[in-house]
Amino acid sequence: MNKLLAARLLPETLDNFFGQSHLLGPGKTLRRLIESDHLGSAIFFGPPGCGKSALAYLISRLTRANFIKTNTAEIGLNEIRKILADSRNLFSLSGKRTIILLDEIHHFNRTQQDVLLPAVEDGVISLIGLTTENPYFYVNNALLSRSAIFEFFPLTDTDLNNILQRALTDEKNGLGKYKINLSEDARKYLINQANGDARRLLNALEVALITTPADRTGKINLTRKSIEESSPKKIILYDKTSDAHYDHISAYIKSMRGSDPDAAIYWMTKMLMAGEDPRFIARRLVICAAEDIGLADPLAIVVASAALQAVEFVGMPEAKIPLAEATIYLATAPKSNSAYRALLRAEKEVEHGPRRDVPEHLRDSNLDAETRGHGQGYKYPHDFPGHFIQQEYLPKPVKFYERSEQGYEKKIKERLQEWDKIKRDQTTIASDTK
Repeated sequence: MNKLLAARLLPETLDNFFGQSHLLGPGKTLRRLIESDHLGSAIFFGPPGCGKSALAYLISRLTRANFIKTNTAEIGLNEIRKILADSRNLFSLSGKRTIILLDEIHHFNRTQQDVLLPAVEDGVISLIGLTTENPYFYVNNALLSRSAIFEFFPLTDTDLNNILQRALTDEKNGLGKYKINLSEDARKYLINQANGDARRLLNALEVALITTPADRTGKINLTRKSIEESSPKKIILYDKTSDAHYDHISAYIKSMRGSDPDAAIYWMTKMLMAGEDPRFIARRLVICAAEDIGLADPLAIVVASAALQAVEFVGMPEAKIPLAEATIYLATAPKSNSAYRALLRAEKEVEHGPRRDVPEHLRDSNLDAETRGHGQGYKYPHDFPGHFIQQEYLPKPVKFYERSEQGYEKKIKERLQEWDKIKRDQTTIASDTK
């Protein structure tokens, strides 16, 4: 059976490797290491189809070292030990090192990773680990410290277009021998649906070619419709246990905090479509309402809490509607983090400030009013004009809450200013009666 187009088009030189210019551009460290055949142990991590395997294949062609490719799903400890023993024998006999490619290295457990360490340290092998996961979560520190970490990013539209053009024109390994007419609309659709994944791009192109009959002149006309009919549904790159989970929720929160409802609703929708737990999103709404909106709109936390309750009560898929409503409400609400900052200041004061005991007049008087004097001297605010009376509530008082004029907080500030005036007047009266 013929190889798939994506396998046939693996780059044979660095010049026909498209993408990852931050790693492989002229003068970049990784490019120089590959060209000089001095690449040591390294870990390539990034999303599917961004070039990790393609670069490993290219290294296998360019290096003078012994190259062994394996997948962690297919190999156990015994196989690892045999490969390492053979590599040591080769090194001792000829001085030739071995490059071991481990695809999906994140599936290796700690014991399997530890077995590799001595050979890596001795320079007997150079390890190249490929993973779609963040290696700092899945690879042990000892192996990380002995490896160069290179992060690969999703391919840009320009990169994908270059790969597509090579596929259409390469007569030896690509589709250059066919008379293909790819419409501009179909080209854009292919690139968009690929979502930064070259393998997905090439697979969709190949399926469209196979399933589209040629016209009377032998030309294969690939339109957007023919591409759509042969392309699988667009894949959303999202893993609920790694970077994507935290990156997307961070973008969601920051978009609401930054008062951008369109961005916020996009990130929320992407997470839900990728299978994120709606309760996780709802909990973040409650946190955002308290931390970023706070007293500027006290109803925000009511709306967020109602959305959380609706998610529990209604369930998906309908629960996404109250989540969308709450997201837009919070994104468009006035913002203030004064309550959050007051909390942080109070926590710092409790930890580092002077000792403060509860004043006698503020203590509970239900049991100890007569025997210990608890509660004596307390002035009940409702007995005074305006339901307010000045008295000590905090020994050695400190200002934690900074008054803001954001939204509803403007009214709070005005009320506090009125009470400040009453305090000054009561202080003046008390001074005059002495």
